[in-house]
Amino acid sequence: MARPEISVVLIPGAAAPAGINAIKSLRMSGYKGKIVATDSSYLSAGFFMSDFNEVIPEADDQSFLKRLLEIIKVHKVQVLMPTSGYDIYPYSEHRKQLLEMGVHAVVSDRTSLEICRDKMQTYQYLRDDFPLPMTTDDPNHINQFPIIAKPRFGKGSRGIIRIDDESDLKYISSKMDDLIYQEFLPGTEYTIDVLCDLNEKPLIAVPRIRIQTKAGISTKGKIVRDAKLEELCMNIANRIRIRGPCCIQMKESSDGSLKLVEVNPRMGGGTIFTTLAGVNFPSLLLDLIENKRIVIPKIDEVTIVRYFEEIVIRNEEQRDIETSIMPKQNYLA
Repeated sequence: MARPEISVVLIPGAAAPAGINAIKSLRMSGYKGKIVATDSSYLSAGFFMSDFNEVIPEADDQSFLKRLLEIIKVHKVQVLMPTSGYDIYPYSEHRKQLLEMGVHAVVSDRTSLEICRDKMQTYQYLRDDFPLPMTTDDPNHINQFPIIAKPRFGKGSRGIIRIDDESDLKYISSKMDDLIYQEFLPGTEYTIDVLCDLNEKPLIAVPRIRIQTKAGISTKGKIVRDAKLEELCMNIANRIRIRGPCCIQMKESSDGSLKLVEVNPRMGGGTIFTTLAGVNFPSLLLDLIENKRIVIPKIDEVTIVRYFEEIVIRNEEQRDIETSIMPKQNYLA
């Protein structure tokens, strides 16, 4: 029996590119329902692109869940489409509770999220079956340079350090904790957006070359078709048991072979590239939830350049926003 048509979707992380682009993708698909955007700041760009907006605490705040459930009840939310790397954890933990309320949180199980979050665990879980760079958490095991040091539990490109010799290694390892050390990959970087269905079956993979990145977000990219790479990434998603979207980072080694860097179990900041190539993940997710027959669209090999777009808020508009938001912030007291 088909589920009723989805009329309200909640997009968290409305200040970040992934959330903003999820809203844009839904608009581009012709979605006729309401979009509710949430973020911890009322000055979030996605707030001005959605039908409704709600301020919510940070995901690690003890009042986060209470506020989320309040928002869901007020707006009669049916689908929760996580885009932030922070709040996927409480959504996953409370996925069954949300489903009992009639809300489909499109997020992987906590075990899968932890495999992706812990870069050492990613390596240990996948190394026997997939191409990964040499990885260790013990600096005493390093015998060649250059290498890369990065946070074991980091996100994107944050905190990555190139280490060129033994003295650098000793200094970095003495000053920083919870690091992993990886083979330096000097070649072209790829992001592959993968969509799995609600039963964790991979449906499609869309690779792109990251021509330029800023703060870990693609600003220039080129969609490329590569059957072997697409199959590889769908197999990785299948092995981790991803539900819904993920974006996989791969990079070329010195001999030109592609190796896995990380898996982000959510839509990424560059997933809009995939939308513009003809594969709209947010729209397909709604089709999956509504039990519609999924037709995998043709992927266009396009090159995309991104730019900033400004939103102007007049003083009187800001006062109106602050007045409407302030009563909702009592939960922070």
